Amino acid sequence: MTLTGNMLIGQQSITGRREAIRAINPATGLALEPAYPGASRQQVEHACALAWDALDHYRETSLTARSELLETIADEIEALGDSLIERAMQETGLPRARLQGERGRTCQQLRTFARTVRAGEWLDVRVDTAQPQRQPLPRADLRQRQIALGPVAVFGASNFPLAFSVAGGDTASALAAGCPVVVKAHSAHPGTSELVGRAVARAVEKCGLPEGVFSLVFGSGHEAGIALVSDSRIKAVGFTGSRSGGLALCHAAQARPEPIPVYAEMSSINPVLLFPAALAARSAALAQGFVASLTQGAGQFCTNPGLVIARQGPALDSFIAAAAEPLRSSAAQTMLTPGIHSAYESGVAALRDNPRVQVLASGLAAEGPNQCQAQLFATHAQDFLEDPRLQGELFGAASLIVHCASDEQIHQIIEHLEGQLTVTLHLDDEDIASARTLLPSLERKAGRLLVNGWPTGVEVCDAMVHGGPFPATSDIRSTSVGTAAIQRFLRPVCYQDFPDALLPQALRQQNPLMLRRLLDGQREA
Repeated sequence: MTLTGNMLIGQQSITGRREAIRAINPATGLALEPAYPGASRQQVEHACALAWDALDHYRETSLTARSELLETIADEIEALGDSLIERAMQETGLPRARLQGERGRTCQQLRTFARTVRAGEWLDVRVDTAQPQRQPLPRADLRQRQIALGPVAVFGASNFPLAFSVAGGDTASALAAGCPVVVKAHSAHPGTSELVGRAVARAVEKCGLPEGVFSLVFGSGHEAGIALVSDSRIKAVGFTGSRSGGLALCHAAQARPEPIPVYAEMSSINPVLLFPAALAARSAALAQGFVASLTQGAGQFCTNPGLVIARQGPALDSFIAAAAEPLRSSAAQTMLTPGIHSAYESGVAALRDNPRVQVLASGLAAEGPNQCQAQLFATHAQDFLEDPRLQGELFGAASLIVHCASDEQIHQIIEHLEGQLTVTLHLDDEDIASARTLLPSLERKAGRLLVNGWPTGVEVCDAMVHGGPFPATSDIRSTSVGTAAIQRFLRPVCYQDFPDALLPQALRQQNPLMLRRLLDGQREA
């Protein structure tokens, strides 16, 4: 498919009016064609106006029709074939197998949300029937359902050009909720975004839905993004990216006359706790798993294990020695963008220059541009507690091991941490009592707790939580992965004493959608 460099505003292919962006092949440093001019404020407003016009029709589509849209998007993405993979490889430096797997995850997300929509439980129907004879006062007939918040602005992520971008989890969950979506593509992979955007637009057209259900805009700098978040017709925001970028969107959303929720996934170092019995019994195996998780994808995962916490002693020394050996032989990997690589190099240099930090091991030197050389550092608990710079996220294959003198110091470090996406516990049966004492603190710090696994790899399923306390996310109550993500883009409405003919189908007396309602306090079978 020929790339045009155009935006998609509804079903129209439109050339932007602002400064153009060009993808850079991070493996070569060369710019890729075509250029993508950015959207003007007027063009962003046009996309938002179309989304608003589409809202009332789209949010009342049948469960079947909305499910079919999500499934058709997945079909259209798969129909792009190898052209999508090849362009994504050029724009990100990611290997073919990784991108093929990510395409599969993207389509799985869409089909999983289609299943969720069909089931209808997300409508959370609650019915309290009238009690006209109740004393001292009668009760009205009250019926509640969830409805779409309104048009959603979605910002594509740099590190997942498919699964967290144009048709990724935020778009899939918003469309599932009945919300039209306006996507701002990430500047690092505009060609990939155009291909996927055209697949979504074709699906919207094939399903006979209003064109404003989906639009795709481009833009360098902050103009297009701030214009999108500031538009009064946008009612929520989905974002995955840097802490600074997420906070800028939060501030813009709160500065509006009508503030709106921003669901931003931002910063996490994903601590790993190595408990004594597990460390003594299998330090070599733990080290092997740790290095594999750390270096996977050049460490460019939001769940990268960037911090290891353990009691100092011979068992931890064995773990470090066992981890240092494979890390030193790990090949440098191309990072997603020159900017990400530059930030990684600056972060590594800052740790190397920090007198509180010891360099334990470095991977093989880079052989090409924008390559990440893996790094392993160490510090002591008191230094970690006293130096806030050691707690910051370093996006890439680098991790810091914290030597602790006591269980009390481990507890102090956990309490000292900011909010996290994940915390991992490696333990044996003898460690369970110690783990239990830490569990309340860990529950307050993270959205997902793992035992004897590694945090990289986020399953798309009903029970997954990919979120956590600030700064992991801007809203502690939500997840951006899994079917519960649909709840971010819904709100409850109560209908009192409505005639049955005027009620939405989900709330009618005969329950035509066959939903499992909460009826007079009892859940129907």
